[in-house]
Amino acid sequence: MWRNTLAGWSFILPNFAGFALLTLVPVVVLFYLAFTNWNVFGVAEWTGTANFRRMWGDASFWTALRNTAYYTVFHIPLTMAASLGLALLLNRKLRGVRFFRTVAFLPYITSIVAIAVVWNQLFSPEYGPVNAFLGAVGIGHPPGWTTSADWSMPAVIIVGTWRYMGYYMLLFLAGLQTIPTQLYEAAQLDGATPWQRFVNVTIPGLRHTTFFVTVMLTIESFKVFDLILVMTDGGPGQSTLVLSQYIYQKGFEENQFGYASAVSIVLFAICFGITVIQFMVNKRRNS
Repeated sequence: MWRNTLAGWSFILPNFAGFALLTLVPVVVLFYLAFTNWNVFGVAEWTGTANFRRMWGDASFWTALRNTAYYTVFHIPLTMAASLGLALLLNRKLRGVRFFRTVAFLPYITSIVAIAVVWNQLFSPEYGPVNAFLGAVGIGHPPGWTTSADWSMPAVIIVGTWRYMGYYMLLFLAGLQTIPTQLYEAAQLDGATPWQRFVNVTIPGLRHTTFFVTVMLTIESFKVFDLILVMTDGGPGQSTLVLSQYIYQKGFEENQFGYASAVSIVLFAICFGITVIQFMVNKRRNS
């Protein structure tokens, strides 16, 4: 008996040790550091809830929170619509459909630095092709995009949607292929239009996939970091500063790891709370 137990633990231990060392222990330490004042070089000084009280009067924190919510509110529906549209288009039996699926997925695995450089060139107010096109169609004063405080976040949302829609397209594509074709045939025999088949067959058939995509998109949107860091670095000003970048600034640039840990806990609490609400709403709908 003990040999079977030992054999089982021998399979589990390597993965569990890696999880404990690289995830579990850092998370536990993070919750402790959130209640301290620590700058890496000295001993962590216990300060209680001082970091959380400081957040209440920190204008930069609230700016980062608003920008994160702004990005999330627009990024989720745009990405879902674009990925579902691609999935519907590429679910057909077309010549070269595998090639187009690969092309749609490529942005997701492309280097984020390369993506930022290319899109910054495309959005350039002086010589970028985006503004050149807008000027050609009659728009006299095209946006400044990443050089404008008003248009920098929409530019990031556009690029974020373009980057991630290929990944979520594959999820929707997998969901579409689980819907029985007999349902579409029966609806068509009953005289249902393409829109009615989409609303009454496709949408209900994708309910579980849509729920999973929504949860994943919500978490991904709230923790957005790399795209903004290399594309705008939070600017102009603080127009694209988000919570993940604010945590990075406070921890690794200003050496305020206690305060950065407290902000991390707030970000975790927001993601956890929204995810729990999504699961509760989904459970109520299924029941």
